[in-house]
Amino acid sequence: MTAPPPEGTPGDGRYGEAYFRPDRAGEAERIDFGALAYDDLTMARLLALGAGPGWHCLDIGAGTGTVSHRLLGEAGVGSVLAVDRDVRFLSARPAPGLEVLEADITAPGFAPGRFDLVHARFVLMHLPERDRLIGKLAELLVPGGVLVLSDAVDLTSDRPPTTPYATAMRAMWQGLRTTIGTDVSQVPSYPHLLRGAGLEPVAAEIHVPPLLPGSPISRFWADTWQRSREAMLATGLVDDAAVDEAVRYLESTACAALSAGMLTAWGHRPPETTARSSPHPRGSGPR
Repeated sequence: MTAPPPEGTPGDGRYGEAYFRPDRAGEAERIDFGALAYDDLTMARLLALGAGPGWHCLDIGAGTGTVSHRLLGEAGVGSVLAVDRDVRFLSARPAPGLEVLEADITAPGFAPGRFDLVHARFVLMHLPERDRLIGKLAELLVPGGVLVLSDAVDLTSDRPPTTPYATAMRAMWQGLRTTIGTDVSQVPSYPHLLRGAGLEPVAAEIHVPPLLPGSPISRFWADTWQRSREAMLATGLVDDAAVDEAVRYLESTACAALSAGMLTAWGHRPPETTARSSPHPRGSGPR
């Protein structure tokens, strides 16, 4: 069996290929550190939007399936279709009501049905043509259904003071944008893009988890830097010593910085705009 190439070997310029490949040891744990930092906030928003019994949900870029499982267990939704380009982590954690689909949402033929909830977290920031994709996802909603998008917003890397953390984050965002197309600069425009897709009303909020030694978000960023180190070094903004210093900074009580935030934006599909849509067995019945 051929061993996977080292992290940083160029793929086709996409998340999960050149960097953050699921076949690398520890990638599920890195994803779960992010889940520990954000899942409670995500679930609070989904519950506030009404996710509950009878809902049929689409969880895009579902990762290790933590949100999908909590929708089924905590919210008690009727079903969840969990989608990812690589479903090894999802397949390893089956659950009643959970269906797993290996698919690329950018593919022209991606049309898995109609849903009460379409959710995507830390997905669109890695993909081009977000306005088109948001319109495509909006079309997957039943009348009254809600599209919920969460992505990162950079709050510190382009602002003083300059700390080891800020320098590393600046190199990470620049390196990932160059290698795999990650771009968080347009994330604040999500409410506008949701409205442009015909959804109303729309709203948004931002959550910033605290950077504390040993916290899930601190461990997530440290692991993310390790896995994207080659892309960071290629920017010329950091060297190995600077990345190592940033990791030590995160792990120390000297750390005084803001994490990247998570912006969550949502919008509802008005009932009158979906009367033309044909029914689909995965969609919910009349609301």
